[in-house]
Amino acid sequence: MLLSVSKSPRKDISTQPTEVMQSPYFCKQENSNDRNIYGDRNIGCNENTEQNRETGEREGERKMNESDSEGAGETVERSFDEMGERGTDQVSQGTSIGTTVLWSDDDGCGGDSSSGRARSSNLPLGTRLSEDFYGQDCITLAKALLGQIVVRVVDGVRISGRIVETESYLGVSDKASHSYNGKRTGRTGAMFMKAGTSYVYTIYGMYYCFNISSQEEGACVLLRALEPLEGLERMQVGRKQRRKDSTTPLKLHQLCNGPSKLCQALCLTKDANNAVDLTSCDNFWLESGPSVPTCSIVITKRVGIEGSGEESANKPLRFYEYDSKFVSVRDKVTEGRMRSN
Repeated sequence: MLLSVSKSPRKDISTQPTEVMQSPYFCKQENSNDRNIYGDRNIGCNENTEQNRETGEREGERKMNESDSEGAGETVERSFDEMGERGTDQVSQGTSIGTTVLWSDDDGCGGDSSSGRARSSNLPLGTRLSEDFYGQDCITLAKALLGQIVVRVVDGVRISGRIVETESYLGVSDKASHSYNGKRTGRTGAMFMKAGTSYVYTIYGMYYCFNISSQEEGACVLLRALEPLEGLERMQVGRKQRRKDSTTPLKLHQLCNGPSKLCQALCLTKDANNAVDLTSCDNFWLESGPSVPTCSIVITKRVGIEGSGEESANKPLRFYEYDSKFVSVRDKVTEGRMRSN
């Protein structure tokens, strides 16, 4: 039995006057002397020393520029091929958000219904995700987040993207996790807060990564890539910062195909968006979207954590939508095995 509900496609308010909504910064107190990339009062802090910051900026800028270049995409791990194939240059607003399946007797793959159904799949499309959804173990949450919608409101403009790639960091038992061995610092505090809390941290002294806390102590899910849906012009503004060629607009698949890229596109910073309760914030939350069935989830090892040791680095804790053009790095070896099965 299949139940469905049809809704009108969500209107992209990026073309509407900014007076439609109030200023978006309700959840954090800003420093009035700071300005973010849009000129608003909102900027992330930098914990590194000046020397480390400059070194990190050079390395971070190099990596970001390489990944944005046409034809770029060196393999991060030996089992990976080039970065995702070129996506379409345009998005059809509402294509994936006009009709949603409330629940199904199977998982869309001919398997058991329980194996492919995210906890949010019984919610009407566009419903804010609650603490009940986030209160799952880290691996289950990482899979369930695929297909859900991240929403950010900046100056009355709604910016959103559909999650297509995640990684699990299992907390105190995971050597690759910032909270390994129960390490609690000013930086990692959000990892120990209630499920559904944002954890935004700084890398290379200039970029950010966005995670969501799960049920276990110190565990969280890293969001690695989104399929852009709304507010594309705003995303372009956020992404053009520090790019060598900031005059050429990025293609759609380049806007959010990496953890730091999606933070730029959504205007996420540590100062404004760390330790935020995603179930109640007025300018930053997640909504239910069409969940990805189990048979369409690629499971492979995480990216860029070789320093945590071979055992940790090889754990299959990265999850992404099969054949997606919007992911950061595609494991074509694993995808090939999936096609042959």
